[in-house]
Amino acid sequence: MEKILDFIADETDGKNFKSYKYCFESVEVPKIEYEDKKGIQVKKKGETDKSLNTTKSLKDLADRLIKNGKPLFKYFLDGSRRTYKVDDIAYGKRLYPVIAGQIGVSVCERQDKHSFKSVNLKNPLVISIPENANAQEGIGNSGLFFNNLVKKLNEQDILVKQNLKFSKILPYSSKTLKENDKYEDRGVAKIQDEMIALEQKVVFELVKAKKLNDQSFLIKDGSLEYMKSGEAKELSVIKTNYDCVVGVSKAFNPEALSNDVKDISRRIAELKCYHRTPAFMYQTERIPDVKFAVWYLRIRDTLSPFDGVLKIEKILVREIQEEEGLDSDEIDLISANIINERNPVCYGKDNRWQKHLYPVHLTESYIKSQYLSDIHFINLF
Repeated sequence: MEKILDFIADETDGKNFKSYKYCFESVEVPKIEYEDKKGIQVKKKGETDKSLNTTKSLKDLADRLIKNGKPLFKYFLDGSRRTYKVDDIAYGKRLYPVIAGQIGVSVCERQDKHSFKSVNLKNPLVISIPENANAQEGIGNSGLFFNNLVKKLNEQDILVKQNLKFSKILPYSSKTLKENDKYEDRGVAKIQDEMIALEQKVVFELVKAKKLNDQSFLIKDGSLEYMKSGEAKELSVIKTNYDCVVGVSKAFNPEALSNDVKDISRRIAELKCYHRTPAFMYQTERIPDVKFAVWYLRIRDTLSPFDGVLKIEKILVREIQEEEGLDSDEIDLISANIINERNPVCYGKDNRWQKHLYPVHLTESYIKSQYLSDIHFINLF
């Protein structure tokens, strides 16, 4: 039975080498990866209460909401991907890595305190190979070529017999490498971009179905700084979709705002439990047409100064928000509800437990349960 890499090499006139196959996430040296992007510029205060210069406690509001209110957050979004080096393939005089990936994007819904289930799951399989796998690269038929290639690939016995399909072949740039650049990174970046596009798609689907409103918010695990700058009309639609979406980051750079906010890392470290910082309005170089409100919230007391602290983001959708900042009462309401999402926790199962919101943890666990095992996936190739 012909395997996937033999088929791709035959169809693209390449030569594959049966290289060692491995999962990137399982062999890389552990390191801190901040979700903050570079080029952040704080413009001004990001909330309507301009008098707030110190931290603010949300404990009383959180307690009142538990007794008398309904949770603000009903939906929880997480995206994940596993990437694999599955071979090297030669085109012309160069060798290029073949990168494969499993993507998982899910939205889970809390219907009541006893019912939590997935309402949207996208878990495609993808492959990333160099652009010059298309011998007629540059003629303008790239999309058609790779679409036809993945269609033929899905007709191969090894996939048909296991009822598996690849959704896309994602071509990465085959141009000469620059200093400190790697073809592997280009392939992984393509798979990451596809995951981000799917996250945006599931948000759009929730909005289209009228699931999100001022009493039914969504928590997106991670930063919202992944939007791409584009045409004003398209960007306006994307921003509107995020009116009831809050980004919650566990991994953030405490120095990200340091160029504009004095002693920001110390202020975050000294946060008392259930307190938040003032909100700041900022923009990034990558998407200068989008403004964000960002603040930091401590949900647990811990020994480490930044454990137990979350970075909270919201895209400023309306003109008045871009001028005056996010309403301070809304920031308080969001923060108090996030405090109430912290228990129960996943002690011993995740070293990030101090920052976990339990519904987000459940969503992440569900996504990971849908992956093919690494051995099963790698053996397809």
